[in-house]
Amino acid sequence: MDAVVASYLPIIIFLVVCIGIAAALLIAPFLVAYRNPDPEKLSAYECGFNAFDDARMKFDVRFYLVAILFIIFDLEVAFLFPWAVSFGEMGMFGFWSMMVFLGILTIGFIYEWKKGALEWD
Repeated sequence: MDAVVASYLPIIIFLVVCIGIAAALLIAPFLVAYRNPDPEKLSAYECGFNAFDDARMKFDVRFYLVAILFIIFDLEVAFLFPWAVSFGEMGMFGFWSMMVFLGILTIGFIYEWKKGALEWD
């Protein structure tokens, strides 16, 4: 019986630590949070518009452009992780095919940088 409990002991310790960290992260904001935010803190955050305006208002094209660029360069990571995991099995062909992919991606990034897509006026 002791061998069975001893084999589950690391899992039990892991669960206790996870529950402790989760509880600390849930309770900490109530203990250390600032309770009286000023109007600047309650103002519009990321999009730059008030939260309770008309839903049919026009957005600047730059919001969509930044979102599309984020998706493009975020998907790059989705290709890099599986490539890195199976790198040993692919050999030099896998290496050079990823270098071509990253080269095209870098050229695209330089192009958008030169066109000013990353500038916010």
